Amino acid sequence: MRGAFHLDTLPRLSRSTVDRREQVRDDPEHVASTWPLSRVVRVDPRGRTPVEETDDGSLRLVTAPARDFGDTVPEGAVLLGEEDGTTYWGVRVPDPDESNDAGSGFSALELWRDLRISGGDLDSRSAGLLTTAVALLSWHERSRFCGHDGSPMRAIKAGWAQLCEAHDHEEYPRTDPSMICLVHDGADRVLLARQPIWPEGRYSVLAGFVEAGESLEACVARECAEEVGVAVSTITYLGSQPWPFPRSLMIGFSAVADPDAPMKLQQGEIENARWVTRDELREALAAGDWMTREGESPLTRLSGARGVGGTAFEAGEDRDLILPGGVSIARAMLEAWAAAG
Repeated sequence: MRGAFHLDTLPRLSRSTVDRREQVRDDPEHVASTWPLSRVVRVDPRGRTPVEETDDGSLRLVTAPARDFGDTVPEGAVLLGEEDGTTYWGVRVPDPDESNDAGSGFSALELWRDLRISGGDLDSRSAGLLTTAVALLSWHERSRFCGHDGSPMRAIKAGWAQLCEAHDHEEYPRTDPSMICLVHDGADRVLLARQPIWPEGRYSVLAGFVEAGESLEACVARECAEEVGVAVSTITYLGSQPWPFPRSLMIGFSAVADPDAPMKLQQGEIENARWVTRDELREALAAGDWMTREGESPLTRLSGARGVGGTAFEAGEDRDLILPGGVSIARAMLEAWAAAG
């Protein structure tokens, strides 16, 4: 197949080692019995959770004992799964930067980071837990009323469903499919584009939401034509990654287009698009992404001013080509294509 390649590794947010325990969600007694010895993934209103560095240089979640939140499962807690005999829950907590309560359970030494910033550096267990927690907690907060009649909803099945209090109608977490496509010429060039709201020099592959009644392949062809005005062929599935901001599933494809065909950029959506050679892409990948500083560990580069808040370091402001961070499937797609030639 012309220009064929595949993803060498799982996208960073697709990694998970936890048994999601779907079979026990509808057993309230069993679920309740796991609470006293469980661990809790704390997520604040900004989607942040405390992290720490491991011996191998990756990051892991700093979980809390479930008993810190009471003797029984608190309202709003969501069951994330189980690993090695330990059950994990997700709980929304107040913003630690705004908490002045000495008994809040927050430590001034904890470094709180969100999934977009830390997800690419998390170990597999932590990545799976935090991705699921962010997705479920956000869904509950955005789906408090029944879509049929506006009645209040209450959580059931350990947070994996909601029940309409008026008519016992059940609703489940929504996932919005979105295609993301690496367009190449079948040889040595890849098409990258940038949105007008992005920092100068930042480019990525094309992406867009699947419309009602549309197949994934049709979405790829339509979005590529709409965003940059090119016709694509040889549409090939690569892989997928959850993207809970707030509830997307990124479904990765590759496709082939003619680099000599004129482009027509979608007004307001695409500021610029350009064909980049494999060598140029490799150079940009080697330079890192907007959150990378050579020689620093993940914890160091994320900490900035140490403590609960911290700051992020933005590198490469003067670079001509800044690529997506490791947390995105786009990065995995670009790395795989760059290595295939």
